[in-house]
Formats: sequence, structure tokens, C-alpha cells
Amino acid sequence: MRTGFAKRGDFLPFSRPTIRQLEIDEVVDTLRSGWITTGPKAERFEKDFAAYTGFPHALALSSATAGQHIGLIALGVKPGDEVITTPMTWASTVNMIEVARATPVFVDIHRATLQIDESRLEAAVTPRTVGIIPVHYAGAPADMDPILDVARRHGLWVFEDAAHGVGCRYKGTHVGCYDRLGVFSFHPIKNMTTAEGGVLVTQDDELARTLRALRFHGLEKQAWNRYAEGGSPQVEIVLPGFKYNFMDMQAALGIHQLASVGEFNARRRELSSLYDKLLAEVPEIEPLAVPDYDHFHTRHLYVLKVLESARLTRDRFIAELKVRNVGTGIHFRAVHTQPYYAARYPRWVGALPVAEWVSERLCSIPLFPLMSEDDVRYVVAAIKDVLVSAGGAGAPARK
Repeated sequence: MRTGFAKRGDFLPFSRPTIRQLEIDEVVDTLRSGWITTGPKAERFEKDFAAYTGFPHALALSSATAGQHIGLIALGVKPGDEVITTPMTWASTVNMIEVARATPVFVDIHRATLQIDESRLEAAVTPRTVGIIPVHYAGAPADMDPILDVARRHGLWVFEDAAHGVGCRYKGTHVGCYDRLGVFSFHPIKNMTTAEGGVLVTQDDELARTLRALRFHGLEKQAWNRYAEGGSPQVEIVLPGFKYNFMDMQAALGIHQLASVGEFNARRRELSSLYDKLLAEVPEIEPLAVPDYDHFHTRHLYVLKVLESARLTRDRFIAELKVRNVGTGIHFRAVHTQPYYAARYPRWVGALPVAEWVSERLCSIPLFPLMSEDDVRYVVAAIKDVLVSAGGAGAPARK
């Protein structure tokens, strides 16, 4: 029996950035200013981000991946070190551990929230362990207190991957700097964007000084400090660094995006609440659970799992939604199952059953502030139609 579903005429993407006239005007102003690379707007954005999060140092970079790279260097990671992290993350988290010639050590996740399973951390620590990289997933924080407890008892640093975390709070404090470092991403699918870009945050003055040099050729003074009125073009290289600087072109977007991120997050929460209500009637779908500890969830992603009762694979589910003009994402395929890591570290394949089970079933559905309530209802109607077509719909609703 069909659901009476009517296909929409246009494609609803999985994500779309909220770019308004004020961001466009700011970009135009930057183009006309004659200063388009790292300059006064990048400096303003850093100060704004530091004030927003409450951390003394915010260093903007070309990407969050760049921040992960130089962050590990600044923390002194060396060949042979082990870094504990989650397999449920974008590849850059583990790639940068590998680039540092350290060894990633994976800890399985909670099936309900997809956060790292903090109860398994202790068993993962060895004499070679130097740090832990928790990932704040989909707009919710990892449970930081037990993570920090393990780290402090073993003398480890914690470097928070807060790529999904702008606006996210754990027990009243913004995520990102519970210990040494945190990194945020502003990729276009994030809850605020600078097209590409990221920020490192720290409370450590000396670490911030090292990171500033690492992000731009080992110079303590950036181009704006050297070429602006009153500056000096003389350079001093204090260590070998990279070219990971953040441009005023990016900051022109970021200044206004950051000022509105609370509004964006509120809208995501409203749309997610409607999804929660409507999908409670679909037993073949298991939405991501909300952690039960004190936190503020930005609902960056709306992730669901396609259960066995749906009678189709996740990949078929995604393909059928695309036919119905609904875009999707996958966040994420467990990193240890990717070809490179499965070949390099075969001991992890089969050793992380929750991450592997979830990895084959999860799917992110459209969620962005420009969506309407009717868009949400359409997505749910499309999901129901896919399930009916597969012969899996009609079971009693979850209690």
C-alpha cells in the first residue's frame, strides 16, 4: 500500500550555508579595501571568537585540519607515541596522528549517541600513550569529566576535536579547552562558515605563541603586523612553520556568521525537535540519542540509523531518498575500516563492533537554518515512502 507521497520538484540538499546580504557586503568591502589576505578582519574575528567561547587565545587557520596538524606538533607528538581517539570521526582526526608518525589507538563508541565510550579509555592507555582526542559529535559534547579524569591520572594531554562544536556546552562551559587545546571547523556544512577555515583555542600563553609561528612560516609577526602602517617588513623565523593562515576574505564571512550562530543553532534545534516528533512514528529508523549529562546541544547534524527492520541497506535507503529529491550525508564511515587504516592497522578491524555496526547504518538527513517545517515534513514523508516501498513499514511505533 502506497503512502500518497508526492515528489517535490526541486532537490532538497543535505546542507546549505546561510549567506545573507550583510556577509556579501562585508566580502565586497574586503575586496575594495586592498587587504584580502590575513589582516584586520582576521584579527577581529579571532578576538570575537575568543570572547564568544571564553578562551583567551583563538588562532584562526585555513582549516581545522591545519589546526589539528600544528596542534599535534606543538604538543610534542613524536614517532612511536600513541594517541587515543574515536573511529567515529572525519578522517582528518586520524590522518594528522598518522602524519605526525604517531599511532592511533581507537576506543569504541556508545551506540545511542555515537560519542566515545569513556568507560573504555582506561584499558586503552599504555606506556606509549601521550594524549586523547575526543570528538564532540553532531553538536553534542563528549562526556568530558571521565575523559579528563583518565588523562590526569596518566599524565596525558587532551586535544578536543570540536569541529561540530561552535555553541556546544558541557556543564555550562563552551567545549574546546577543557585541557590543552581545541579545534573548530567552519566548512560550509558546519553551523557557521567561513567557506573553509578553522580555529584553535588554548589557555596556554606559550602554546599559543608556538602555534602562531607554526601557522605562518615560523614567523611571530604576521603580514598585517609587518606591512600595516607603523609596521616593519623585517622578518624573524623562530621555527620551521607552515602556510596555514586565515584570510580577511574568510573573516568577512565569519564575523557575521559568528554573531548569528546562536540564531542559527536555535533554528536547528527547532527543526530537530520536529524531526524527533515525526520520526518517533517510524520504528525502522533510530535517530541519534541526546546525551543524558548536562550539556547544550546545537543539533549540528540530524543523524539516524537504518535498522534491520527497514528491509533495505543504508546505501539503498540513501539512493531511494535521492530519487525523491532528498539529499543525505554519511557522518561517518568508521575510520579504521577505511582501506588505508584497515591495511595498516588490521588489529582494529572487527575489534570495534559498535562503531562498525553503526558505520554501516547511519545517515544524516537535511538540517540547516534555511529549511522550513514543510521541508522537514517532506523528508519524513519521503522516508516513510521509501520504507513502504521496501516492505518494511507498518511495525508498531517505538514506545
